[in-house]
Amino acid sequence: MTEIWTMGELLAEVMRPEPDLSLGRPGPFLGPYPSGAPGIFIDAVARLGHSGGIVSGVGEDEFGRLIIDRLAQDGVRTDRIEVMPGRSTGVAFIAYEADGSRSYLFHWAGTPAVMAPVPPLDICEGARAFHIMGCSMMADADFARRIIETMEQFAERGARITFDPNIRVELLTGGGLRELVEPVLGRSSVLLPGDAELRLLGGETSLDAAAASMMRRYRPELVVVKLGRRGCAVYTDERRIDVPAFDVVEVDPTGAGDCFDAGFICALLEGQAPEDAARMAAAAGALNTTAFGPMEGPVDRASVDALLARG
Repeated sequence: MTEIWTMGELLAEVMRPEPDLSLGRPGPFLGPYPSGAPGIFIDAVARLGHSGGIVSGVGEDEFGRLIIDRLAQDGVRTDRIEVMPGRSTGVAFIAYEADGSRSYLFHWAGTPAVMAPVPPLDICEGARAFHIMGCSMMADADFARRIIETMEQFAERGARITFDPNIRVELLTGGGLRELVEPVLGRSSVLLPGDAELRLLGGETSLDAAAASMMRRYRPELVVVKLGRRGCAVYTDERRIDVPAFDVVEVDPTGAGDCFDAGFICALLEGQAPEDAARMAAAAGALNTTAFGPMEGPVDRASVDALLARG
């Protein structure tokens, strides 16, 4: 029995080592690192002490072995990762601009990252949450449909659906964003957008108005908005709860939002109140920024608890 599942891309990530070195210029890279938003998320789930599994695919190559070995080492269930002979594992390249923004170059359309089939029903047994990343649905329409079909299987068997829109416009291959994610929004009990994503999906310039719009339209239990260095805001039917960010020395922000998701969902399933879940999420996200690489920060229960105790 596995408590938390996700379905989506697994990637090898290759990164510029310093800011202001664009992807279009010759220069050094660091990596490969195990990555893909769902992979970062489920790895953090396992390191936080919960059972987690991922439905995905990799090539029968060294990048694929790197990813599976790392997830398995950290305690993730990997038996639903399809290893596909004759195909290459998906790759993402990342560079940091001088202003702190990031640019991406993805090579995973048509790779095993978007080829996993709908899993057998038995993996839903005992599952308490199924988490979806919007980016996983944006590169391939058929894969998006399989994710939705898998979501329905989990929802019908009592799992809570959680959704991080994680919009990557560079991945969209046609069709509108709203139409793509609407089936997931309608099933989700917890939404975990960023600031700009909430305003876009809610159709409002005010954060509060956008959250209210999403609550009215989709009736989630919670809308949890990630605000970067400003912390996060949790919206319920009755109130807004603001939780500050933790003060850490940031090395690399990649993967922080995915670890935030893991911290929040794990805490929620433990019965913690939304504000306490948000603090655990903020701690997990902050800790992941303290090391270079998408899942290299010390996102384990002891480190999270120590940061929480520090206040």
